[in-house]
Amino acid sequence: MKYRTISTVLQIAKPRYAMFNQDMSDSWGPHDIGGQMAGPVDLSEHDIAHWEWQVDAMVRLALGKGLISDFAELRDGIEQLSPEDYDNLSYYERWAKSLAYTLLSRGSISEQALNDKVAEIRERQEAAGLR
Repeated sequence: MKYRTISTVLQIAKPRYAMFNQDMSDSWGPHDIGGQMAGPVDLSEHDIAHWEWQVDAMVRLALGKGLISDFAELRDGIEQLSPEDYDNLSYYERWAKSLAYTLLSRGSISEQALNDKVAEIRERQEAAGLR
């Protein structure tokens, strides 16, 4: 096995990131917080809400049906979120937004179909007194 130094790895990686017209020392997005003060990490256990299980199920169904290729595709969508969305959305909200963006960009669903489904769900929630 050939070992590489970090400088060699960076030189190999640099052309890939050059297409973004961004210096490698610059932040690559709101998810890139390495070395910044971010406060303590909450490591406590918590219950997973029903809707979070549903998002997880939708992602797994999309994977199983070939609508998305892998979790890296979702991670890419999450990394494309605006700084405001990245900071304000929860983990599963980021997943949901990335899944919607990916399915829209691939043409798997239309924006109208997505908007109609969201409106239908909101109406159901309001009728049940959940909103």
